[in-house]
Amino acid sequence: MKYLIQYIIDFTALMFLYAFAFFRKWRPQGKDVLLVNTLMYAYLSLVLFFTMMPVIASIPFMLDHPYTPMNLVPFIDVSLGRGDFFRQVVLNVIMTLPFGFLFPLTRDKRANLGVTVFFCFLMSLGIELLQPFFDRTSDITDLITNLIGVVLGYGLYAIFKPITFWVLERLKTR
Repeated sequence: MKYLIQYIIDFTALMFLYAFAFFRKWRPQGKDVLLVNTLMYAYLSLVLFFTMMPVIASIPFMLDHPYTPMNLVPFIDVSLGRGDFFRQVVLNVIMTLPFGFLFPLTRDKRANLGVTVFFCFLMSLGIELLQPFFDRTSDITDLITNLIGVVLGYGLYAIFKPITFWVLERLKTR
């Protein structure tokens, strides 16, 4: 029950942030902007859930354990057969697929593959550098597989771009 309350605190903070900051900003810009930005916000909230939470309840204890630097040997778990490496690699690729698809939509057609990969790199690097503060491990393999996922997601964006923009245009006219 204690852990559930910690997650509820984080999700409550995220809901208040959305309701009182982002929703008010995005709603006047149209249904298409509201939909895309809300999807991106929900996606980023889920990334936060799987990679960092609970955050707020952990802040007082962030410095109670030693900082373990990022493992900088790529795919060492794969080469040594440690743990469930295949699952971890696949989940890290899948985790950033939505970023590759949604990020260009939030940028109003100004995000090419390079910009999308760069911002995903910044997000992934930030997560990997912060995870040890929350008593989690950090690995260069996660960063690499996240970038593979964002490239695949951007590929899906490029393939479905005409359909996506058609749907978003229909939302504008309603």
